[in-house]
Amino acid sequence: MLHRPLPTGLLCITQPTHAWLAGQLARAWGNADFGTFAPWPEVCLGAELHDIGWLRWEPQPTLNLQTGYPHSFTELPPQVSVEIWTGAKQLAMPFGRYATLLVSLHGTGLFHRFTGWQRSLEAIDRVQTYLNQEAEFQQHLIAQLRADLHYEGMATPEVIDRNRQLVATWDTLSLMICMGVRQSKVADVPSANGKTTLTLAAIANDPTRLTLDPWPFQAESMTLKFEGRILSQTFSDEAMMRSSLQTAPWMTISTTITPVSGGDRD
Repeated sequence: MLHRPLPTGLLCITQPTHAWLAGQLARAWGNADFGTFAPWPEVCLGAELHDIGWLRWEPQPTLNLQTGYPHSFTELPPQVSVEIWTGAKQLAMPFGRYATLLVSLHGTGLFHRFTGWQRSLEAIDRVQTYLNQEAEFQQHLIAQLRADLHYEGMATPEVIDRNRQLVATWDTLSLMICMGVRQSKVADVPSANGKTTLTLAAIANDPTRLTLDPWPFQAESMTLKFEGRILSQTFSDEAMMRSSLQTAPWMTISTTITPVSGGDRD
């Protein structure tokens, strides 16, 4: 779950909603400076499904007693995160092998990049077991894809790694947009000729009006919509929080992204 503070409380955005937004970014991605990617439908699907493991957690979110709100994705203990990501591949596999490979690679990539779990001996054992099992699963899928005439050219280490980095890029951008971030950078973004850094910035400090530089999309601007539920109070009881969340009012957010103009640069 993602949190977006509001004057009236907290907007709770599910991980699948955030992933759907990442898929919207994927489907609009690509121009002369950023190139394209293949297999296009499967990579877009992988972006849309990258948080599919959260489907089992989101209907019954756990309560963070320190905040009084449902846990955000950054607040969960690593043991819970491992359980979520361990189940992701089973949920993704009915959609196809290539998208499932990207889901699995995204999950293991998160644990390699964010290593707070290494401070707990119990977490170290569970995370390392997960990483070893996923690595074996990934190699099995890659071998299958390389033996498939349709996918063999798109299952090379270079292509797979570029697609993995693209999913990570769309994931990060979607997180920033959903959470209302007003200024941030995304590094190691694949472009047509290597890698670059994207800068996301709010216009007049408004998180629903953003610029992105350099511009990676086909269209001259983008308008993205997503929704969440508003909690207007905090809780000390998990069952009450869950019940309130199920009946909480919905809110739709519309965010427009444009290239940086000469005036915006100043």
